[in-house]
Amino acid sequence: MSNIAKVLSRRLDRGEGVGTNEKAIPFNKQDYQSLKQECLAKGTLFCDPTFPAESNSLGYNELGRYSSKTRGVQWKRPKEFYSNPEFIVDGAKRTDICQGDLGDCWLLAAIASLTLDNEILVRVVPPGQSFTENYAGIFHFQFWQYGQWVDVVIDDRLPTRDGKLLFVHSAEGSEFWSALMEKAYAKLNGSYEALTGGSTTEGFEDFTGGIAENYELNKAPPYLFKLMQKALMLGSLLGCSIDITSSYETEAVTSLKLVKGHAYSVIGAEEVHSYGRQVQVVRIRNPWGQVEWTGPWSDNSKEWNSVKPEEKAKLDYSAEDGEFWMAYSDFIQQFSRLEICNLTPDTLSSEDVSRWNYNQFEGDWKVGATAGGCRNNSATFCSNPQFVIKLEEEDDDPLDGEDGCTILVGLMQKDGRKDKRFGRDLNTIGFAIYKVIGYFRGRNNVHLGPNVLLHQPSIAGSNTFINLREVSERFKLPPGEYVIIPSTFEPHRRGSFILRVFTEKEAAASPMDTEISADVKKQYISESDLDPHFKQLFNQIAGNDSEASEYELKQILDSVTSTRTNLKMDGFSIETCRHIISLLDRDGSGKLGLVEFHILWIKIQKYLEVFKKHDTDNSGTMSSHEMRDAVKKAGFQLNNDVLQVIISRYAKQQYAIDFDCFVGCLIRLEMLFKIFKTFDKKNSGKIELDILQWLCLALS
Repeated sequence: MSNIAKVLSRRLDRGEGVGTNEKAIPFNKQDYQSLKQECLAKGTLFCDPTFPAESNSLGYNELGRYSSKTRGVQWKRPKEFYSNPEFIVDGAKRTDICQGDLGDCWLLAAIASLTLDNEILVRVVPPGQSFTENYAGIFHFQFWQYGQWVDVVIDDRLPTRDGKLLFVHSAEGSEFWSALMEKAYAKLNGSYEALTGGSTTEGFEDFTGGIAENYELNKAPPYLFKLMQKALMLGSLLGCSIDITSSYETEAVTSLKLVKGHAYSVIGAEEVHSYGRQVQVVRIRNPWGQVEWTGPWSDNSKEWNSVKPEEKAKLDYSAEDGEFWMAYSDFIQQFSRLEICNLTPDTLSSEDVSRWNYNQFEGDWKVGATAGGCRNNSATFCSNPQFVIKLEEEDDDPLDGEDGCTILVGLMQKDGRKDKRFGRDLNTIGFAIYKVIGYFRGRNNVHLGPNVLLHQPSIAGSNTFINLREVSERFKLPPGEYVIIPSTFEPHRRGSFILRVFTEKEAAASPMDTEISADVKKQYISESDLDPHFKQLFNQIAGNDSEASEYELKQILDSVTSTRTNLKMDGFSIETCRHIISLLDRDGSGKLGLVEFHILWIKIQKYLEVFKKHDTDNSGTMSSHEMRDAVKKAGFQLNNDVLQVIISRYAKQQYAIDFDCFVGCLIRLEMLFKIFKTFDKKNSGKIELDILQWLCLALS
């Protein structure tokens, strides 16, 4: 119950802008300003209790307590091993980021790209931090995490060995912003070791909130160079790497001085004039700060002799800084993949660049409710969350020359790095896109079922289901309405996700889910209308007071259902019987009279008919994935949020619903709708309760 309250509360926060870069959420509920002021008032330096200077913060396996890699490690503040440390000197530069003894080159390549645009950088590295003015040993950084921005506070105790930083460091040695930023990111993910291995796009996304796309360069589309230029012009972050065929090739250096299995930043894409022709060249950065390409167009190579001096000067073509140029034709041959992180509209304030249109949704795959798996699982696939997008305008000046609407779809699962410590694997995830047709066009208050989705093929989707943090694809679709269905490959796999959709033109998108409503007709019956035989039967069971208590009601219902071999249940629970009396007891006696019992009898017969219809395998129980249609048949339209609560409350082992739970659920729903209607006197869809009313209703 508390978790549900937390989720609903978070939605209210979002409406107030909480979780944006301007109103970042304090990570671990640590507020930077108040902690800093407290330290300054006491004259102490901050020591972070949530990420202590201990072995657990380093790691759990290769960087664990007893690992040889952590021997001799001491946590020190910069002032303890450097005479005049500074946070940032003359602005953050790519040379401030040199890799240490941690396999996080993917992260450092992303940080290096971040320094190319100060407007992006200050979103992650808040200005005004210093080792001199109001120094209290506390710093903070802001990262995008699964749909919201968080503010991460750290102390400045850093892992060192022999008086030198163990991990990332600046080339000059005097700047510490990059080392502190790496620590904050390690804290966010649970440990330094959690940062080992990854894709540059992950860092790109967590520093910008953007969406990434990947290109295999041996299958590069003909317009890729233009796309790279456009992406760089829009401020997008780009990375590249060379695949390895075995672990022995990790960070192996080729004959032309490129490093395999290593993450590089792409920081430029230009055309130069050489011998009367235009040559496409790209500029690349090695986060090591050294080891550079030695092939054509490398630093001081003969190709530069054909380029005019002013053009060479403009391109800054030679320096021993880990950066180099190479021909685009060599780039797509030498490197294996390119990663592009496209930025959200709020990232850059400049009016000179066009922006993507952006929509973002959170969702859950709940076992038994919304964890339907891919389309191979026809019985459960349609229970997955659904999202609709309406594409109306085609692109201007398409890069590929084809008319249509460009759409980028990214599906990201949460908390993969944190779970590495516990040996948990990522889910295998993907998505399918269907065209919305006929009656369902223009509606988002419905949930598409098997009669729609299983009778037409998907028109697009992820190329494959894969166990990565994110799967993303770029599509060109004709104008129209489309529903996106994110899922795990196998059904019954628990997880939380973020679905993000970027479009070149403005496009409306929203969750596609059933509008909550109830259609339960009141029944008016007088005692004179009842069959004499029914009266006699009821009076025999109800006793002298001619009313049935919850215990007598249980006896009646159990005796009726026990004769039915097509129901697998252990009888009715006292709780269900109490809910029945709460709903149908009109005179407040706490029992059911004859007329009230007859109304119940009619309901039970209706519910039994619905239950049998949805028990498709005649097992005596109903699959939880059938609950949406079953409760709809009984008169209730419910969305995914409510269905997930119902399944967690009423489903038994193997996510089966027996008849007692089914009746209990429907009775409870009818009572809740009835209570809401009673308090919603203005028919506004909202009610207000004081604490007494809330407690009495919640406990009833």
